[in-house]
Amino acid sequence: MNSKVTINRLATGVPGLDEVLGGGLPEFSFNLIAGPPGCGKTTLAHQIMFALATPERPALFFTVLGEPPLKMLRYQQQFDFFDSDAINHSVRYINLADETQAGNLDEVLRRIVAEVEAHGPALVFVDSFRSVVLASQTADNPNNNLPQFVQQLGMLMTTWQATTFLIGEYFTELDTNPIFTVADGLIWLRQSVQRNSMVRKMEIMKMRGQATLPGLHTFRIDGSGISVFAPAGASPQPATQPPPGALPKRLRMGSASLDEMLGGGLPQGYSLLVAGPSGSGKSILAASFLAQGANEGETGVIAVFEQRPDRSQNPTLARLVEEGKVGLVDSRAPDLSIDEIVHLLLAEITRLKATRVVIDSLSGFELALAPTFRADFRESLSRMVNALTGAGVSVLMTSELEDRYTDLRFSPYGTAFLTDAIIVQRYIEVQSRLLRIMAVVKVRASAHSDELRQYRIDDQGLQIGDRVADREGLLGGSPTRQHVSLAPAGEDNV
Repeated sequence: MNSKVTINRLATGVPGLDEVLGGGLPEFSFNLIAGPPGCGKTTLAHQIMFALATPERPALFFTVLGEPPLKMLRYQQQFDFFDSDAINHSVRYINLADETQAGNLDEVLRRIVAEVEAHGPALVFVDSFRSVVLASQTADNPNNNLPQFVQQLGMLMTTWQATTFLIGEYFTELDTNPIFTVADGLIWLRQSVQRNSMVRKMEIMKMRGQATLPGLHTFRIDGSGISVFAPAGASPQPATQPPPGALPKRLRMGSASLDEMLGGGLPQGYSLLVAGPSGSGKSILAASFLAQGANEGETGVIAVFEQRPDRSQNPTLARLVEEGKVGLVDSRAPDLSIDEIVHLLLAEITRLKATRVVIDSLSGFELALAPTFRADFRESLSRMVNALTGAGVSVLMTSELEDRYTDLRFSPYGTAFLTDAIIVQRYIEVQSRLLRIMAVVKVRASAHSDELRQYRIDDQGLQIGDRVADREGLLGGSPTRQHVSLAPAGEDNV
């Protein structure tokens, strides 16, 4: 006989939080939302409350020595999740300031019990529970017993089948407090300031009965409330795979010559790195990739970190964005994380059912990240590529490179191995002129051209010409020729 108890999981209504929790919040659990002042504890509690509370599943929100209810409501109603019609119907506020100031934990518990018995809530919030703790420690009352108070409160809430949240200002998880032992769930919020960036992170330190996503997860507070960003690639969408033995479809790049150099186009689902110095035409090639897809009925998404496409600089791409054929991710927030960008990209991919994605550029992307995220940029970039290709899209990324003229480099990050294909653009000096050349360095599991091809940029985009060795005066014995070395000169060289 199977006597296993099924635990119902509640959808919190906080984007990304259910994924981090491992499927939602266990019903009837006893939870602590902890962290320093200003990190978003009260906002998180309210967002969960308004998402879950209904007339059939009412909520009680106890305020203690923190903000009085009227002041709290004034600020919480600025968020989109706030529902004024729910107040005094599915949501009720009760102030415990008088009982807490007296410093008698028995009286605080009696008042909570009386209100719970009177209203029969399915959700109970106590903000701030830390105030109860401090009041009991400073009051001259030898009968106060904090461990017993916490134990009784937890048992009562479970008996009443209420999902409970205690909100408290705790600065370290090493605090010796009985609540950490009694709580079924422990959600810890953190925040730090680096230069001009406010970085907020969440950790699910404990959630009984289910596996949560480990580690620190960045989150943002804006007008809609809190959004949590699970690690890039934590739950990738199933990629569209060709039948066994079948070759992947080849995507045209917008240039027949470039398709030829790639061995027939870019294999569908591949990641492509286009690396080159400033002005070499990386963004033009990326725009051509998206425009070719639009011409064939495919939608695309572009994340820009340098210059937003406009009619004067890139009229074709600007038109595609205006027509809704290309989605634009253009966040100027000073505290970006790669996980947040991946969530924005995946949302646009889903909305447009996009098949082509451009990131322009990785160099600008790294500068846009909050300083704390730059240290593990290489690792995070790997997760991002895996998440996007795992979603079944083809990805083109551009990367700025310093042109050293005497060696051929692919990436400043040591990340060339992450991509399935690489195109390198560079300059050569010939008879006091700078000429552009490009080469396909890599197309995984596919034959491709090994030629250095000259190209130029005009109003029609990139125009790829002849093989460099066939052009007299370039590599054919001219005293002004530049030698293009393919010898190793760094971890991303070939």
